[in-house]
Amino acid sequence: MSALVLLGIGFVVGVSGTGLFMRRSGAGGLLPPSPARVQADPASAEDENTMLVDDLPVALVVLGRSGRLLHVNAGAQAQFAEGLGTMIRQPSLQRAVAELPPGKVGEVRIETDVPVRRVVQAFVRVGQWQGRPACGVVLFDATDREMLDRTRSDFVAHASHELRTPLAALSGFIETLQGPAANDAAARQKFLGIMSRQAARMQRLIDRLLYLSRVQMLEHQRPQGQIRVADLFARLHDELQGRPAEDRADIIIHPAPPGILRGDADQILQVLVNLCENACRYGRPLPPATARIEIGAAWEDTGELRLYVRDNGPGIEAHHLPRLTERFYRVPQASVRNGNDQGTGLGLSIVRHIVDRHGGRLELSSTPGQGTCCTVWLP
Repeated sequence: MSALVLLGIGFVVGVSGTGLFMRRSGAGGLLPPSPARVQADPASAEDENTMLVDDLPVALVVLGRSGRLLHVNAGAQAQFAEGLGTMIRQPSLQRAVAELPPGKVGEVRIETDVPVRRVVQAFVRVGQWQGRPACGVVLFDATDREMLDRTRSDFVAHASHELRTPLAALSGFIETLQGPAANDAAARQKFLGIMSRQAARMQRLIDRLLYLSRVQMLEHQRPQGQIRVADLFARLHDELQGRPAEDRADIIIHPAPPGILRGDADQILQVLVNLCENACRYGRPLPPATARIEIGAAWEDTGELRLYVRDNGPGIEAHHLPRLTERFYRVPQASVRNGNDQGTGLGLSIVRHIVDRHGGRLELSSTPGQGTCCTVWLP
């Protein structure tokens, strides 16, 4: 448990009958405010309550015994602004606030999925607020800790499975080059090329797993930066120009609309890059048709920015679409036309987590034989 949570619990544990606030003693400890001071200046009690609670370096809310919100301190507002209402309405917390006996500290685990998944530990103590029975609730965000634990276990489980095939291939080719093909120059060149592709596959997998873990760690924190849409498209143009020749297609980037978007520019660029990579890799029609990819954006009447990446490839059957953003999910080989490369199965998962962090939504639509369109709406 962090020192800040302990400090907040210490504050709540020390609640006196005169109110949910405290003053510091000369020795640096925490003491209840003196009754003489409260009686001498009753008009300032409400202001003092708010000031001292807001000064605490923890997220703290005050709830009436009926569960009604009485006060939110600055720390709680900063950390949980959009999801605070959902948290305090959780039945487990409401029950603790209504039933917790005086003198005890209750601990409640809160899990919410709105606007994104968060795990919060709530520590509850009964007291009074402005002369009324109330509960002080210290909120400790445990999302990062749980996400880190889950990411570690997922990494071990999924990475070990995904790395097994390329590692087996590398081991087999190395054994062959050390034995029967030791003096066969043609075989050596062929095998080294395959080994290079397998090593690149492992590198892509590890890079994407690490990037996905970073995105998930920040998913519950809304980005506060600003993005000029025109600058975003200029960066995308430069990024796509640097792709290998075999990954290129007839890419059409429509002119960007004017305007500014709130968000993380690097992450939104990564969204477009991942969608374009998928289109280049899987959205190629059968020869002699030429692969064509369109990228564009438009402001909607709702104030949202709509970004889209559309290809003219073979399309994807409808029953695969709901699962495409799952980690490591790939369309079966018979359904794609890109040789033996099925990618890492992480590109669209990264896109979904980034879009969720920005409070947007992702839509995938496809018609077999007519291509696929990936659309992102961002507030």
